[in-house]
Amino acid sequence: MELILNFFNWLNGIVWGVPMIVLIIGTGFFLQLRLGFMPIFKLVYGFKMIWKSRTPGADSEGEITPYAALMTALSGTIGTGNIAGVATAIAVGGPGALFWMWVTAFVGMATKYAEVVVAVKYREVDDKGEHIGGPMFAIKNGLGKHWHWLGTAFALFGGLAGFGIGNMVQANGIAAAIQNSFGVQTWITGIVLTGVTGLVVLGGIRRIGAVAQKVVPFMAVVYLISVIFVLIAFAGNIPAAFATIVTDAFTGTAAAGGFLGSSIIMAMQKGVARGIFSNEAGLGTAGIAQASGSTSNPVFSGVVGMMGTFIDTIIICTLTGLAIMVTGVWTNGETGALLSASAFEAAIPGFGNYLLTLCLAPFAFTTILGWAYYAEKCWEYLLGTVSEKPFRLLWTIAVFFGATLSLDFAWLVADTLNALMAIPNLISLLLLSPIIVSLTREYFAPGGEGGN
Repeated sequence: MELILNFFNWLNGIVWGVPMIVLIIGTGFFLQLRLGFMPIFKLVYGFKMIWKSRTPGADSEGEITPYAALMTALSGTIGTGNIAGVATAIAVGGPGALFWMWVTAFVGMATKYAEVVVAVKYREVDDKGEHIGGPMFAIKNGLGKHWHWLGTAFALFGGLAGFGIGNMVQANGIAAAIQNSFGVQTWITGIVLTGVTGLVVLGGIRRIGAVAQKVVPFMAVVYLISVIFVLIAFAGNIPAAFATIVTDAFTGTAAAGGFLGSSIIMAMQKGVARGIFSNEAGLGTAGIAQASGSTSNPVFSGVVGMMGTFIDTIIICTLTGLAIMVTGVWTNGETGALLSASAFEAAIPGFGNYLLTLCLAPFAFTTILGWAYYAEKCWEYLLGTVSEKPFRLLWTIAVFFGATLSLDFAWLVADTLNALMAIPNLISLLLLSPIIVSLTREYFAPGGEGGN
């Protein structure tokens, strides 16, 4: 077991090393340049399209609305990464890690836009009459038979990563937080989570989408109000917090209190890795969700999809990071959800810890739902629709084990598989970039659907 652990530690260090940082940020920046920074200039338009996407057009094809698809994608991204992930990035990489999360998000908007566009353009209809897409289908139908192995690699990495990062790790976070705050045994939480997960997941994308579009907006608003309360309580420290974040991104962070110090490379590595873990830009997962959305134009879906990165990282992760910074708890030596809980407790003594748990639980649960769909479609690509029912059953059972077992190794493996998912997806986006640019120009040209 020690040899396996050492191997994954070695592999994780490679796949999340400098080359991966260059590939992720470089691909996003390249796509931003090719698109003329459209994802940034069209932010207001993007929010309008989110509202419009609640009702599909008459000529649209798909199982759920693009809005429900966005909420499904957000259900997969707004989770422990926004609370525990941001805290871990700051605890290990220093305040500068938050700056690199911002960089990852702004270039990642172009990446996510691109992966949704190609996912919808090259989607298929399976033998059950449902639309299915994602990086594996974009590679298969967009790049041709010589690249099929790359799509298979993505589906394999995604199908395996889902059980870790999207299932057991999330269930473990929920059970641990509830036990720490309310004293409920993890096996009790595991039974409840397993039952509720089964009720939703066994109903497929329509039920997942229906739950996501109701739960995700509500839980996001509750969390935002809670964090804003923390920031108001320490409002005088906000300017200094921003200055520290930007300065430390380029200078590294000296040791202070329980914080051991970090280098610029460490801040970049943790910021990029945790940013990708949170918003999933570059992993291709948003394309899997949007491919089931009812739409008549892949660019429309892309605009809606890219807003998930902005909402997830620029808004929610930033507020979490600021809460940790302004309260001064980032140097106390804690990490993960415990560090975020310390920030809430500093602003709301005696209740902050409970409030964070009440926010974390639905965040992580909806991540289990979103990733259930992603992983299912990866296995469907590999094995066909015959894998649907066995997968849903295994996924539901895995929730219980995730809630009750120690998952340090699962974290490591899932984090490694996340990076391995990104590689085939990013390669395909670079190769398909001419198609992405052409579709975008056509959509936003005068007289086009987005040029009016």
